[in-house]
Order: sequence, then C-alpha cells, then structure tokens
Amino acid sequence: MAWDFETEPEFQELLDWADTFVREEVEPLDLAFHGLQFTPPDADLRKIIEPLKEEVRRRRLWAAHLGPELGGEGYGQLRLALLNEILGRSEWAPIIFGCQAPDTGNAEIIAHYGTEEQKERYLRPLLDGEVFSCYSMTEPQAGADPALFETRAERDGDGWVINGWKFFSSNARTAAFFIVMAVTDPQAGPYKGMSMFLVPSDTPGIRIERNVGLGDEPMGGGSHALIHYDDVRVPADAVLGGPGQAFVIAQTRLGGGRVHHAMRTIGQAKKALDMMCERALSRRTRDGVLADKQFVQGYIADSYAQLTQFRLFVLYVAWSIDKHNDYKKVRKDIAAVKVVMPQVLHDIAQRAAQVHGALGMSNEMPFQRMMTGAGVMGMADGPTEVHKVTVARQVLRDHRATEGIWPTGHLPSRLEAARAKFAAHLDLSPLDQEMGNL
Repeated sequence: MAWDFETEPEFQELLDWADTFVREEVEPLDLAFHGLQFTPPDADLRKIIEPLKEEVRRRRLWAAHLGPELGGEGYGQLRLALLNEILGRSEWAPIIFGCQAPDTGNAEIIAHYGTEEQKERYLRPLLDGEVFSCYSMTEPQAGADPALFETRAERDGDGWVINGWKFFSSNARTAAFFIVMAVTDPQAGPYKGMSMFLVPSDTPGIRIERNVGLGDEPMGGGSHALIHYDDVRVPADAVLGGPGQAFVIAQTRLGGGRVHHAMRTIGQAKKALDMMCERALSRRTRDGVLADKQFVQGYIADSYAQLTQFRLFVLYVAWSIDKHNDYKKVRKDIAAVKVVMPQVLHDIAQRAAQVHGALGMSNEMPFQRMMTGAGVMGMADGPTEVHKVTVARQVLRDHRATEGIWPTGHLPSRLEAARAKFAAHLDLSPLDQEMGNL
C-alpha cells in the first residue's frame, strides 16, 4: 500500500529554490510594476524580466505545465500544484515562470488539438513568452452557459464569418490572438454544435467596446473586455480541433486550470495567514498582544484548519488526475475544489483584515483585493452554484434509493434483521432490551 505525504528530494530542492526566488526577485515586481504583467514590456522592463525568465528556464521550471516536446518538463499535476502554491503569492510569478492564465489553458488546448501550422504560429510565441492570448467564451446574456450562446460562425466560401458579442474576455487589449467559441451548427445543440477559432487580434471587425475592471478599479481601466465580433472573417484553417469540438476542448482546458488556480489561491491564503499571525504577535493592547486574545486565537486556528484541509484536498485531486490521466474520472472532485476555493480565501483574508483593524480595511494592505479576488473566483470558469450541482449529481450516482418504506438506517428494521441473523443464539439479549427502550 503506497501512501506518502512527502515530495521527492530532487523536486523539493526546486521548490525551495522557487520559494526563495519568488520572494526575493519576483515579488518586488508586484510593487514596482503593478498591473503591467500582461502588458508587452518595453526595453527597460525587458532588461529586468528576461534574465529572471532565463534563470527559471535554467532551473527547468519554465512552462512546467507542458511536455518536453513543447518546451516544458511534463511534471504532472501534483508537482505543478506544489509549484503553483508558491507562484500564487505573486501576480508576476506566473509570467516569469511561463504559466500565466489564460495563456496556460490556451497553450494546453493548442498543444492537444492544434495543427502543426497552428502550433508554429500561435503556440511557439506563447511558450516563449513573447505574446499574450485571450480566451473569448462567455457572453453578456448567457454568462458561461453554452446552451445560451448566440455568437455565430457561418461558412462563407473558403472561410468563416464570426458575428456576436463576448463578455469578460480577459487580456483582450494586449493579446496577440483570441480563441473564440462560436455556434457553428445550431441544430446540433451546445455539446456538438460549437467550434473554437484562432483569431489574430488585428483581424478586421474585432471591436473592443470597453474594458471592465474588478471591484473598485476605475471605469475603463480593467482588462476584461466586452467585444463585438462584426463580420470577422477567418480562413477555414482557423478552426481549432475541427468543427463541433468546442465543448470537448473547453473541458480539457478548464480541468487542470482549476487545480492550478486552487493552489495559487492556497499561496495567497497562506500569505494572509502569515500576515495575520505576524500582526497578532506584534500589535499590543492594554493588557498584552493580540495573540493572547481568544477571539484572535480562534481566527488563527480556524484559518489554519481550513487552509490545511483544502490544501490536502487539492493535492489529492492533482494526484488523481495524474493517476487516471482522464479529467472525466476526476470531474466531481475538480468541481468540489472550485466550490471550496473562493470561500477559503475570503474567510482567511477577512479574518486577517479584522486582526489588522482599520489598517486591514485600507488599501495599504492586500486583504480587500484578496476578498474581491475570492468573489471573482466564485464566478470564473462557471459560477460556484453550477459546480455544486455537478458535485451533487456525481455524488448521487454512487447511491441508490431504498426499495421499502423505511430507510436503510432505520434502527427497528436493522434490529429485526440482526435478530433473524442470530436467531439461533438469541433468547432475549441486552440488545433487545436496549432497543425496546428507544
């Protein structure tokens, strides 16, 4: 029986290096160049980040989500999860390690479903960190429900013409290309009637109506675009994976990505817990430090337990993906991770903010941004409620309805069955007497 909670020494050395590297070299970028991680760097910024990327490559941690044939290391989901726990502390870290969203998911599906020409044109620059990409799926009236999508792509001569609206298409304004999900066969339904298209961002007819921010970001200053595709013409070879394959491709893209998001969330939550503990030990009141107060101790204990439980669950899910190599077999647990993830970050960040008092509510600490981010994660890749339904349905498949009037846990019925099983040995046992008094 194999059961192990340790990381191989060789990979642990890489994780230890990444931990120090992110803290000392990458996290300062978050402060000095905040919000610029998805903006093509100018010459001065490139002089800073390119040596960092090169060091990551030298340590064999660049684009670790992909196999060696695509410039990655093929580490698998469990090792990726452990790495992403470290990267989650910094907004710049995924860029420096070549595994930023949405580019990671986009790279994965192009690697799986793209032609050699598509890989050369779109995947190689993405893996080299030279360009950014955009995943353009959700719609204003439909959210993430593909059954309600209205954006259409129709055959026209030797190509396709795309028309419709997409909402919350992240990084559209800096992306070199979009992956657009559109209805190509309305009669086939959402699971077989949609296709994905690789569309260069300079294609005529793409209009970014406005960019939407998060929370208290200024109007027009966000990075999540409302896009109008107005007679956007693309060639026949722009289809990714073939017509009608969009839903299958989307599921491939989202499965592993949710685990990566979860481990990055754990990294953020751990950062909040660390700051909470530091503040509790540092802040004095009239009769001692905050760490002596039972309410604060309760916050710390609850946060530690909540974070540890979630972390072990996510690592188990990552291990399961590696074991089965089939996202469908782990669908229930991936959905459960998505359900729990926002609550864990919100709860721990809220407690940390409370321990910091007025400072915790200010923009001089990161807790409000963390809580906003938790809310976003409750909506991204499908709302939490949808994933709860998925979990419930998957769990119910492993259970059966009772055939009789009484549930299988009904004690009088079980007692009757036990009496029948041991009839030869029973006269009036203490069990009978005890049950008779219930």
